[in-house]
Amino acid sequence: MCSSLNRVGCLLVLASASAVVAAQSQSSLSTSKHIKQSAIPIDSGAVTNSVYRNKSLGLSCKVPQGWVLRTEEMNAPDSDKPADSSAENAASSAAASVLLAAFSRPPAAKGEDVNSSILIAAESVSAYPGLKDAVQYFGPLTEVAKAQGFTADAEPYEIAIGTRALVRADFHKDVGSRVMWQSTLAMLSHGYAVSITLIGGTEDEVENLIESLSFTGSGK
Repeated sequence: MCSSLNRVGCLLVLASASAVVAAQSQSSLSTSKHIKQSAIPIDSGAVTNSVYRNKSLGLSCKVPQGWVLRTEEMNAPDSDKPADSSAENAASSAAASVLLAAFSRPPAAKGEDVNSSILIAAESVSAYPGLKDAVQYFGPLTEVAKAQGFTADAEPYEIAIGTRALVRADFHKDVGSRVMWQSTLAMLSHGYAVSITLIGGTEDEVENLIESLSFTGSGK
């Protein structure tokens, strides 16, 4: 269904009670310049004092106190994961690197509220011939999002965070008596498609997570 970008659909998965897939249809919007297809190795980043920092991308992200980090587990082979960790298994099936995976509670743990989440991932654009801008990275995920019951709140649009321009797509999904809100931001940098997916139980919570992001320098 997703042709050459099907692995992106597998990557942009986070969880609350079940796997959540972000998506957005392709439009004429374009924020990223054409870049070389060869990827330059980037820093995987690290979390120190509840702040994730990635020097290569010029990116930092504040992780809320008490959240659970699952980055290593999501990058590990599937055989090493718990059988019930559906979101982590789905994400790791993609040929990509998860730079940060943080959850308000362990994905397998049940709860009444939405399991708020942050996922930052990078995948070489060389895997996708013809990929020239960030909005193309979202295109194949539209059908997946609809299949998962998500509704797009608007067309994708540009968003500036610090020194960087990204493409943002917003979605919501009814989950019983709750509403799951999700925003995915994407950019092309260093020959990688970098995605930042944020999930929360309210629109304000997602906005707060976005406000925790910052960029310095060009990130080129």
